[in-house]
Amino acid sequence: MKVKPFYIIIVLIIVGALVFFNNYNSIQSQDEKVAASWAEVLNQYKRRADLVPNLVNTVKGYAEHEKTVLTEVTEARAKVGSVQLNADQLTDPALFAKFQQAQSQLSSALSHLIAVSENYPDLKANTLYQDLMSQLEGSENRIAVARGRYIETVQTFNSYIRKLPTKWVADILGEQPKQQFTVENEKQISNAPVVNFGQ
Repeated sequence: MKVKPFYIIIVLIIVGALVFFNNYNSIQSQDEKVAASWAEVLNQYKRRADLVPNLVNTVKGYAEHEKTVLTEVTEARAKVGSVQLNADQLTDPALFAKFQQAQSQLSSALSHLIAVSENYPDLKANTLYQDLMSQLEGSENRIAVARGRYIETVQTFNSYIRKLPTKWVADILGEQPKQQFTVENEKQISNAPVVNFGQ
């Protein structure tokens, strides 16, 4: 018995549709995981930024003449607040670099503030300051963990949309690889401020 070409075409269309919809659903699922992991990164960066005003005010009470450092921290925090990057923009390398630069500047400014604070024993002994330093250290650790999860999630997503036949579906949908922390950026931002409660 000879199979009619019409049936072969129908079977191929059904198989093609199944492959397309399966890949489409998987891409959407992976994209949601990236968005969730990015939201956690933003959440942890915000937590750190929210500590800055209290930290600056506490240091200001003891180190009033350190205005340059206090201004640097305040301006870096303001810049972090002005650079927004949502999950839909993670494919834009320029925006991602701008976001990373702002976060790096805040990390650097906080490091300077902590270094200056070392010159004020009364400040280091202040309970509020010690609590804020503990919270800052915790925030830096949470940022590192959230960033690590984001890196893994993006790696999975980017690898997935490059594989065949998923690549064809991703191209049809206009999906692009998400931006990743580069090694250079990672070196700049992975160093948490050193917190030393020693004498």
